[in-house]
Amino acid sequence: MDTFPDLGSLTDQELKDLIKRLTDEEKEISYKRRILHGKIDILRAELVNRLRKKDESGELVISGADVQQLTDILAGRVPPAETE
Repeated sequence: MDTFPDLGSLTDQELKDLIKRLTDEEKEISYKRRILHGKIDILRAELVNRLRKKDESGELVISGADVQQLTDILAGRVPPAETE
């Protein structure tokens, strides 16, 4: 992460350029965030549809493995998520 500059030492043009750069960065991050939220919404809708079909067919919607995984998560026995 960049350190924040001494604002008093910036020229007017440098200040305008910094504002533009940070505004552009914020727009890019916001766009990526909206895309991710859209993908998450699609995945959740698919999961709901699958669970609904399983329920209608009489299959178990939640298995013992699901309950065990939830128990492990709540007990803090899950390894940390891998980062890219």
